Amino acid sequence: METTSLLVALFVGIICGIVGYFIGKGNQNSLKKDEHNYKSDLEACNQRNSQLQTDLDALRIQAKKPIVEKATFVSKTTKTATTSVIAFNADAAKAVFGKKIIEDDLKLVEGIGPKIEELFKTSGILTWKRLSETSVDRCNKILHKAGERYKIHDPGTWPRQSKLAYQGKWQKLKDWQDKLDKGREK
Repeated sequence: METTSLLVALFVGIICGIVGYFIGKGNQNSLKKDEHNYKSDLEACNQRNSQLQTDLDALRIQAKKPIVEKATFVSKTTKTATTSVIAFNADAAKAVFGKKIIEDDLKLVEGIGPKIEELFKTSGILTWKRLSETSVDRCNKILHKAGERYKIHDPGTWPRQSKLAYQGKWQKLKDWQDKLDKGREK
């Protein structure tokens, strides 16, 4: 009996050894696959990081350009504007509108509120003069780009209203705005 027990134990030991070998071999193959996958992922991340770094450097260079261009634009405007600048008269504007008017406040234009003013300013339209030189089509593009809720606005009169404000024709602007309905001609 002892030899039978010994043979059974030996046989069970050999079976367990073989099973253990295959389990270990399977785990080793799995580890090699995982290691390969991790290396591939790491390589892909390194490539993506390199591409993002290149993009970031390009954006930094591009970000510096508008500042220079803007400075050039401002200086050119200043040079040419000295001959055609119309002085803003806050007292005359207040006399007509009955309230303090701030120069280049786009909200003075009927139909433009704070949010639309912000849209226009982020699009580079900072003054009445600039708005007066902007086409209605461009105004519509700015509004449509901002989303559905801005598409209902009609900027058809905004450049002309802005021109009157820029030119200081306060009474003419006020009289016309009294006839407008939310910036639209009735």
